Amino acid sequence: MKAKNIFTSLFLSMSVLLSACAGSETPNQAAPVTETPEKIRMASWSKPITEQTNLLVDQEKGFFKDKGLEMTFIPGAGGGDAIKNILSGQADIAFTDPGSLFFALDKGEKLRVIYNIYPQNVFNVVSLKENNITKPEDLKGKKIGVYSLSSGTRQNLLVLLHQAGLTEKDVTIVETGLLNFAPLMQGQVDATAATDTGLLIGKQKGLGDVNVLEVKDFLNVPSDVFVVTEKAYQEKKELLDKFLEAYQISAQWMIENPEEAASLAVKHAIDGKDENMNLEIIKLRNASSLSPVTEEKGLGALETEVLQQAADTYKKLGLIEHDLNMSDVVIDLSSNQ
Repeated sequence: MKAKNIFTSLFLSMSVLLSACAGSETPNQAAPVTETPEKIRMASWSKPITEQTNLLVDQEKGFFKDKGLEMTFIPGAGGGDAIKNILSGQADIAFTDPGSLFFALDKGEKLRVIYNIYPQNVFNVVSLKENNITKPEDLKGKKIGVYSLSSGTRQNLLVLLHQAGLTEKDVTIVETGLLNFAPLMQGQVDATAATDTGLLIGKQKGLGDVNVLEVKDFLNVPSDVFVVTEKAYQEKKELLDKFLEAYQISAQWMIENPEEAASLAVKHAIDGKDENMNLEIIKLRNASSLSPVTEEKGLGALETEVLQQAADTYKKLGLIEHDLNMSDVVIDLSSNQ
């Protein structure tokens, strides 16, 4: 009888112990609770290229994922494409240039500028040393290449001419396509309008000693900004805040880690095969992300007066028909980050 009681007691003790162990394992076996990421679509002016590496590496770095976002990159063929994608509802935010913004506003579209991606103007006009073009006034009577008549190269060329008191009628503009340094080297044009990265690639392909007129020395309008529709701004402020916070962190990462970015661009950018070239392009684009205002207020800070000056210049050049009030358009969400 005593042995039976001892056995029963041991059996009960073991049952309690096993139940406790089973109970302690249940939480570890349960599936973790995760929130569904919010989707946001960013329409770019281009295909995924090296200078945008910070937008392409969420798989490795998680800049957007860490903010609870699933970001989709929508490629385009120019800033106008990016604007069209937000107007049609295909995207939430546009990575575009001020010129494309001004054209849309001129047509009556309700848009907001919310972040200054590249406060530095990256456009230039390049000529061979022997052509002796050292100031905008020297362009009078010259043949000048542009990517296309609807490109930022033409728009910024007109801005540069305007600063010298010249107009499009004072020069001959030639469409040369993206490979615009070949006509310059072959003497088909006297100068060519390009960008800093375009000049870098041109030099790699044998472009000799050149004179470079930087548009930013005459009108330092931003090269690219983030733009949303008024509707998106009113209805998706929290989502936009998260996107900008993630973008700001990603841009800072690329500034601080250009070598890592150059390495990752090999995998993610369509033009990123050469890691050394990637690094040079990324350094240029990092530099264009910075300005005295960003030093004071942080990456993405906007200057309404600069955009207003640019809009006024576009009106004087006849590129747009109406006066634009940029204070009604600019809303600096970067200061919230």
